[in-house]
Amino acid sequence: MIKYLGSKRRLIPAIVGAVAALPGARSVLDLFAGTSRVGLALKTAGYRVVANDHNAYAATLARCYVQADRERVLTDATRLVAEFNALPGSPGYFTETYCERSRFFQPRNGARVDAIREAIARKGVEPELEAVLLTSLMEAADRVDSTTGIQMAYLKEWAPRAHHDLAMRVPEVVERAAGGAGEALQEDALVAADRAVDVAYLDPPYNQHKYLGNYHIWESLVLWDKPAVYGMACKRVDCLTRSSPFNSRPRFAEAMSALIARVQARWLVVSFSDEGYVTREAMEAMLATRGPVQVIAHDYRRYVGAQIGIYNPAGEKVGRVGHLRNREFLFVVGG
Repeated sequence: MIKYLGSKRRLIPAIVGAVAALPGARSVLDLFAGTSRVGLALKTAGYRVVANDHNAYAATLARCYVQADRERVLTDATRLVAEFNALPGSPGYFTETYCERSRFFQPRNGARVDAIREAIARKGVEPELEAVLLTSLMEAADRVDSTTGIQMAYLKEWAPRAHHDLAMRVPEVVERAAGGAGEALQEDALVAADRAVDVAYLDPPYNQHKYLGNYHIWESLVLWDKPAVYGMACKRVDCLTRSSPFNSRPRFAEAMSALIARVQARWLVVSFSDEGYVTREAMEAMLATRGPVQVIAHDYRRYVGAQIGIYNPAGEKVGRVGHLRNREFLFVVGG
């Protein structure tokens, strides 16, 4: 899967274990799906998963890893991935924007992305297969990028992986879950919260880091709308206008309270961090309106950018990160 700020890779055993401990639970709604790493783990464990995210790239990942089933897409995906890997590069919007105007990828790899993305568009395949192919291309590009893992900026010197040749692989799509067919949504969380499921998993943005700005290249790659861009990182112009109340300190508590009240599921499993906009105690108080709250805490190193430090646009180190570890909380609510 792609490198992702806030990935719950290390928490997955605890999340799946928390859901497994809920009697009779068969379906889970993941309201802020991100890479769908959690949704995929729950699908693999047998749950029917509904994965939601308002960003197009995340909805595509969910359509690949949660909605698409291996038995339906594997044969065609394998054939098309081999076909696309044989295509020569053809420089276009992606190369000009992310290899020449900025320096996220080597130009030869950008040209391959352009050629493959245009080929996917011409195929006109059904949505689940298209999502598998787009996910394959995103992941292939992610393996040869030159960033610390987010697209707010590119590295001053090329990352070693950027010199490798881009190559697609068939994503590790799994078979349909015993609990039933999965579903991918691209809705506001308050709208998706109405879905009838047993468990709702909430992992909202809870600080200033906006996922669209951090992964704007994937949004443009999936939408293939070739938008106007701005700044050294060539961000999509709609990064300036698309926002979430969960990324706002003054608005977070109200938005989270409204979401907690709106969710229809019997149980809630909520991920949060001590880097969030509200304290652990405040989050517990909000969740207690839905029933008894259990808390599981984990101590982790912060993401790689924090380990590297703070630099100005000229690449000079200008500050020291306040802390290198954080606590991740898993709240289990209801009963």
